[in-house]
Amino acid sequence: MGLHFDVSACVRATSKFSNCTKCVDICPDSISLKDNLPSFTAATGVEAAACVGVCPTEAFALSNFSTTEFFFSFLESKVRLISPKINVPCISVLSVEHLISLALASEERITIDLSSYDEDSLLFEHIEKNIEEANFVLSSFSEKQLTTNHIAQKISKIENEKESEDEVSSRRSFLGNASLKGVVKHKKAFDDAVDEDELQHFEIDASVVAKIKDKKLPNKRKILFTTLKRAGVPDAFEVLPEEEVSFTSQKFIDESCTNCQICYRICPTGALSSNSKFSLIHFDAMLCVKCHLCHDVCEPDAIQLQSGFEIKEFFEPTQRTLATFNIKRCNECGNNFTYTGGEQTCPRCSVEEEEAMFLHNNAKRMRGED
Repeated sequence: MGLHFDVSACVRATSKFSNCTKCVDICPDSISLKDNLPSFTAATGVEAAACVGVCPTEAFALSNFSTTEFFFSFLESKVRLISPKINVPCISVLSVEHLISLALASEERITIDLSSYDEDSLLFEHIEKNIEEANFVLSSFSEKQLTTNHIAQKISKIENEKESEDEVSSRRSFLGNASLKGVVKHKKAFDDAVDEDELQHFEIDASVVAKIKDKKLPNKRKILFTTLKRAGVPDAFEVLPEEEVSFTSQKFIDESCTNCQICYRICPTGALSSNSKFSLIHFDAMLCVKCHLCHDVCEPDAIQLQSGFEIKEFFEPTQRTLATFNIKRCNECGNNFTYTGGEQTCPRCSVEEEEAMFLHNNAKRMRGED
């Protein structure tokens, strides 16, 4: 089971100003940054499953396992245990959104098997934190909860003996094939292994740029949409602390915004948008994946996170207008621009006029006319 990476879906490919390091933070031994993009060896597989679950835009995926297909197949089955021993390569491959959706869609309570993980590991801490967040969000509008199984499963003496026998058998097989044909075969296997350990280098070409321009909503958000529609609407809507919700947010824009248009042009899901005149900025919380990209590219830091997330957004999603602008036509070039007072001249024409005046005055000084 190998790890795959869609460069066009990564927010770091969208802008060099992106500070997203979620994949590296959760898989420091497997993933590193090279030329501003995540990089890993071809041999990387399930050991980096956590990057699949933590990536806000689903840029990572595992071969032979789909979180979307798992969601539907799990609900169709009678099993209500999620375990790396039976139905997932690793619990960490599931995001908080997946966990919430599974809990809501299942009639019976779901148990998550944590017995395979070292309780002192970063992976265990991450998985437990995801489950806690999912249960915290669920508790704000539903009685459904996820349970965990922490019972450690010890490897039996027979299994240890079998592993030892397999190792001896493997060594004997290698030595037994030490003919010319066998050496060539093992040489190829060795070369393939070396290739798999080489660091993959991802680049942004024209095809990647074209894909980056497409606004895509991750499948895990679509699944959450669907399950929330079937969930009962609570009598009252709670407001959760912003820092307790990792997968979406609510925002506001302060007066320092210049309407440079970068935030809504660069948003990977279309959570931020504008109209044909670019006279306002809309925001849809249920399209936000909290990738933080709009904050990273905002030069005046005008975009801010709201201190609380309103659960009402889950059941009555609204497109809010965060900022409006006075758009006028430039008297010089005729193009529309954000008017803030003074002469009705766009910033570009103002700069050109300043440069022209500077050159004119400089020429006068050189001629000694001043």
